[in-house]
Amino acid sequence: MAAMLIGRAFKSVRNSSNLAVRVRSFCTTSAARQPDSDTQPSESSSSSFTFEKENEKPILVKAPNTRRNNDSESVTMPTSFMTGSIVGKRFYKKVTTREADDGNGWTVMLDYRTLKTPSKRPLKLRSLALAKAIAAEWEYQLTEGIRPFTMPLMRLACTALERVPLTRSKIIEHLARKLHQDLVFFRAPEDNDLTSDVHEIQVESIDPLLEWVESQFGVKPKVYSSIFGGKQDDKLVKAVEDLLKKTNDGELASIDALQASAHSIVIALGIFCGKMQIDDAIKLIRLEEDLQVDKWGLVEGGHDIDIADLKVQIASATVFLALSRDN
Repeated sequence: MAAMLIGRAFKSVRNSSNLAVRVRSFCTTSAARQPDSDTQPSESSSSSFTFEKENEKPILVKAPNTRRNNDSESVTMPTSFMTGSIVGKRFYKKVTTREADDGNGWTVMLDYRTLKTPSKRPLKLRSLALAKAIAAEWEYQLTEGIRPFTMPLMRLACTALERVPLTRSKIIEHLARKLHQDLVFFRAPEDNDLTSDVHEIQVESIDPLLEWVESQFGVKPKVYSSIFGGKQDDKLVKAVEDLLKKTNDGELASIDALQASAHSIVIALGIFCGKMQIDDAIKLIRLEEDLQVDKWGLVEGGHDIDIADLKVQIASATVFLALSRDN
């Protein structure tokens, strides 16, 4: 993807000490920001920057020369950041990283403001490398609008900080259930002339991964031809759950994202355990569809977009996983 040109964020402040800025929400109609009356900014003391609905009061932001200290200044992302297409115009000029105030982790700075999550928690990241990667996503936003769909690492970071700690057991339970419907356990019928060639390619491409599952977890997985899935051994399910319970929040968020994109917890765990690389995973995920493309041709504006989106989702989750590991 070509690098996006960076536009100017604000016109320079001339002869006034306070600047009133109305920031309108450009989020989708289905997304709404949750109110928080205790943290609404006021004209005399606010240095927070957030996105509000059109009919709400303006947000007043002090000019840089009137701020008191960096610790009390922040940028809070709206809840719609996790779902909306555009959440507001770019309002900052410079993106930097710095060590967290408590010395435990790293944060991203938009000008002199500390970046926060939609629930107003500091965006504290595990590594400097992850902080710089997320800073790069913010750096390449255009003046016309901040587009969350171009910031997969930022969205994964918010998920790891906010969703995973509250729903960890439910996420693990959900992933364990998905094992019974995993993509890699499906086999096209071998005795059907229309699918026998697909079956052969599945055996050649996927069986090495199934052998790894057996050696990793001590249980041989079952394959099936039903589109509704099958029933895996309870010992295999328990072994997968035990592995997921040992992950940190960033790792679990990555595995969950990988499973959602791949429709396979086995592929997600293969990446997590170092068995598979990004290209290997994409090849297995698209195995049957690519066979159809080879036979019937690629639909422009359909298949090509699906491929590009899959590459972004798998690559970003894999990168986030690598940068979220405990050292």
